[in-house]
Amino acid sequence: MSIFSDLFGGGRPAQPLPYDPSSPEGLAARWVQWVASFGPLRNPVADPDGSVAAVNQPDDVFFLAGTFGDAVERQCAVPAGRPLFLPAFNMWHWPADEPPPHLPHARGELFVDDVFSELDVIATPIPFEVAGARGNPATGTRKPIPVTVWGLWRRLDPLPPGPHEIRFTGGDGHGFTVAARYRIQVEA
Repeated sequence: MSIFSDLFGGGRPAQPLPYDPSSPEGLAARWVQWVASFGPLRNPVADPDGSVAAVNQPDDVFFLAGTFGDAVERQCAVPAGRPLFLPAFNMWHWPADEPPPHLPHARGELFVDDVFSELDVIATPIPFEVAGARGNPATGTRKPIPVTVWGLWRRLDPLPPGPHEIRFTGGDGHGFTVAARYRIQVEA
């Protein structure tokens, strides 16, 4: 692996998930692995404008990211027919050998084109492996690490072609908050 892969992303593939990849738990685990695929110089959680949103996306879902505790507005294009998956709030835990803690005071809201959408509590009780890029925002290392995640998530069915706005906020209930507004263009 080159120094550029280490700095900009490209960790080795992780072991198979202990979840069906399309299940809620599988999507949450894959989202953490997606975040871990980025190096320290750019990643979707710290992305100020959406320029990283389409990088390293899988073919069957389009992940959206929150923030590390601030508010952000992003723009990106999403392929037609692709469901979206995002956390309004989440926390990952590593190294994990047990289920993640439940955060009873956590909160979140999601609006798609100004229409409220319910969030789902999704947790991964069985740790999954994350082996990302060096300095990645999930584990910080390329070394395989067992991880669990807990959060308020939503899988959205594919949106029709055209412009859309997705807004979400979340927090731990103790002062940590995130907010993101995506202006997306679903390509025809």
